[in-house]
Amino acid sequence: MGKPFVKVLAEHDELGNVKPLEITRGDGRRFEIDQVLDVRRVPSLKGGRLGMRYTCRIRGKQIYLFCDEWKWFIDK
Repeated sequence: MGKPFVKVLAEHDELGNVKPLEITRGDGRRFEIDQVLDVRRVPSLKGGRLGMRYTCRIRGKQIYLFCDEWKWFIDK
C-alpha cells in the first residue's frame, strides 16, 4: 500500500511557520485538525526522506501528517 496523499488547508505566518488546519482525503472526506501536538524535521516512517512531520489530533485520534517537498501524506 502506498502513501495516502492528502490535500491540506494550512495557515502560514509571516515567519514561514506552517500550521495545518484541515485535511481532505482522496475520496473527498474532510477532517478538521483539532490540535497540532508536535512539529519536527525527521525522516518519513514510510519513505525515509527528510521532511516536516506534524503530530496531529483528529477526532481524538493521533496521526502523523508528513510534508515532503510540499506533498502531504499520512505517515503511519
